[in-house]
Amino acid sequence: MYERHEQWMAQYGRVYKDDAEKETRYNIFKENVARIDAFNSQTGKSYNLGVNQFADLTNEEFKASRNRFKGHMCSPQAGPFRYENVSAVPATMDWRKKGAVTPVKDQGQCVAAMEGINQLTTGKLISLSEQEVVDCDTKGEDQGCNGGLMDDAFKFIEQNKGLTTEANYPYTGTDGTCNTQKEVSHAAKITGFQDVPANSEAALMKAVAKQPVSVAIDAGGFEFQFYSSGIFTGSCGTELDHGVTAVGYGGSDGTKYWLVKNSWGAQWGEEGYIRMQKDISAKEGLCGIAMQASYPTA
Repeated sequence: MYERHEQWMAQYGRVYKDDAEKETRYNIFKENVARIDAFNSQTGKSYNLGVNQFADLTNEEFKASRNRFKGHMCSPQAGPFRYENVSAVPATMDWRKKGAVTPVKDQGQCVAAMEGINQLTTGKLISLSEQEVVDCDTKGEDQGCNGGLMDDAFKFIEQNKGLTTEANYPYTGTDGTCNTQKEVSHAAKITGFQDVPANSEAALMKAVAKQPVSVAIDAGGFEFQFYSSGIFTGSCGTELDHGVTAVGYGGSDGTKYWLVKNSWGAQWGEEGYIRMQKDISAKEGLCGIAMQASYPTA
């Protein structure tokens, strides 16, 4: 196990400040790896766990560092839903194959749906600036790296008349001061946003058939922390704590799934993605995926 920890440290470039910290982290790593190995040794599971970049964090530390969505603060508005009367939707959808999804980033959560609608409207796939949202959208519920609501981010982008590119205003992972000069250079804009009717996977499917959709999920569990491949059917509740993007759906071996783009880098999950079981009996969907979905309009 000590060897595994040394190899893992080398793989992820992890350096500890002293022997005491290394000992503490090694013990957490050892416990996590034992749980992961035990899980993967069970038969009949539709997904596997893996020893990823979060392996020396306790689940509490992981949740505190990665999941900042403020789901408890808002309830979706009952308003227009432009896909209400969509009757025929394709059996499968993958917006990556249609050129509407940028590569996985190890960062925020709000702009992937906007990158998608911008590509569908203009034909151009542009990686947009998360950092501009972090630095400049500070007046409402959103508080930079302290988390926020996707709808508030969409409101900010709408009022701001757009968002600049990732290249022009790169991600730093820290709360900065709004760079107003860079901010005025808009690469993409939206006219507004709409909420998907809550607690309806059928409504969510209509929306995802038409464009990538921002969704909130409960991503705080151990099995989500270490998900590596397969269709996730795992243990999770509906304490929404993380914003992600539904970029498609499909099925495998009789199990339907949502194709979800995460923001924890390409080393997590299936190259940064997770397939989450779709059409479960609970109306809110697995991990609450159907509770607070929204999408930008152009």
